[in-house]
Amino acid sequence: MATLATETNTFSPLPTGRTAFMEREFFRNDGSRHPPRLGNIPLIEWRRMGEADGHEVAESISTFAQPAGTTLRAVYEELRDTLLDDLRAAMPVDVVLLFMHGAMVADGYDDCEGDTLARVRAIVGSRVKIGIELDLHCHLTEAMRTNADVLITFKEYPHTDVAERARELYALCTAAARGETRPVIAYHDCRMVSMWRTPVEPVRGFVRRMQALEGRDGILSVSFGHGFPWGDVADVGAKIVVVADGDAPKAAALARQLGEEVWAIRREAATHHDTIDEGLDAAGQGAADKPLVLADVADNAGGGAPADSTPVLRRLVERGMRDVAIGCFWDPVAVSICIEAGVGASFDLRIGGKCGVASGDPVDLRVTVRGLSEAHTQGGLSGGRAEMGAAAYVEADGIHIVLMSIRQQTFSPDAFTGLGCTLHDKRLVVVKSTQHFHAAFAPIARAIRYVAAPGAIAPEYDRIPYTKRTAPYWPKVQDPFTGSNQV
Repeated sequence: MATLATETNTFSPLPTGRTAFMEREFFRNDGSRHPPRLGNIPLIEWRRMGEADGHEVAESISTFAQPAGTTLRAVYEELRDTLLDDLRAAMPVDVVLLFMHGAMVADGYDDCEGDTLARVRAIVGSRVKIGIELDLHCHLTEAMRTNADVLITFKEYPHTDVAERARELYALCTAAARGETRPVIAYHDCRMVSMWRTPVEPVRGFVRRMQALEGRDGILSVSFGHGFPWGDVADVGAKIVVVADGDAPKAAALARQLGEEVWAIRREAATHHDTIDEGLDAAGQGAADKPLVLADVADNAGGGAPADSTPVLRRLVERGMRDVAIGCFWDPVAVSICIEAGVGASFDLRIGGKCGVASGDPVDLRVTVRGLSEAHTQGGLSGGRAEMGAAAYVEADGIHIVLMSIRQQTFSPDAFTGLGCTLHDKRLVVVKSTQHFHAAFAPIARAIRYVAAPGAIAPEYDRIPYTKRTAPYWPKVQDPFTGSNQV
């Protein structure tokens, strides 16, 4: 078992190198024995279940780099080959379980997952069962489908079900290894590029429908691969995955049926995005017993953005808004200055706008340092912790700002409160995230809204400059199945 994962935004200005994998979370042979982070959560489950069933567990690497731009070729090949070397050393094996993202791109490899699976298959042969767990923001390729016996994705966004899906994959693959089932995988291309939020209807109901179909009438597993819009690869876009017991036509028919159901709810499921001013206006509406939470979706580090864009902050300053918290900004230089100055110090500080055009211009503010940490963390996905490194909380005339030195999206209120920035007394909290904040922030918010500010992953799906997807897709074409562009 092994984890090798990152989500690649091919339009990001930040290359993904060796440090991204080695310093954020890297383990070899013992990742499952460490406290849960994102990358090792499935390994923890697989070791626990495997040892309970009396199996010998051979573990390779566990590494999950923060989403950014294309991975350097030599880095991917080094990590992949380490995994393959450990597999060869463990032979013979009965089952291989992999946790990969599904949208990893390296120089020369548009489909790192498919490449890794093909090489694993070449080592283990046709008898061994190979299972792979993917993030639902994946590019589902033929190389993945033909080289895996079982392929499943997360069902939830935010990803609260990483461990649950790991348990599902283990059960399906070990049953197949015992000869109890003969898994076959079918896809249906939904011909859509968008984002789907599973906590709210109608997507909530569709997730329940997928789960109700599993374990009945020969259907082993159903997944909805949402796709990752900011990957310029041939297979970008949403697909349905059905794993059936030996019946490929049945799997294909159900995948198509479910794909048609997703198509039918496409407009109802689409997220409304405010302009910056619309989102800020909403902060003054309604009772102020809880804050309005506003997601700055275009500067989400979890989608490969720098997390240092300034348009929302600049507008907060221009409008003179107070009782506002905003974060988290990736700005190691600003953090180091704050640490040097110390808590209570007041001085002029330049914030954000450092990584490129999508980051906007820096904002110069007179700040007071309110809180510091040499090693800040926040609650992460599926019970893990997310490291933020050295961090600072500063206030600038009623605007409360969290700065961090390890690039990370905002997952949890303790990204703020852990540094002393209270949220219950704020009218507005702006988070640099697309959806993963939702699970932890919804209980403290009077409402949640999404803003389409300028940034590296702006939600304009019909304007993403793809060069490798040749098939038509919605919303660029209104009906990609007929080629019609009529509404």
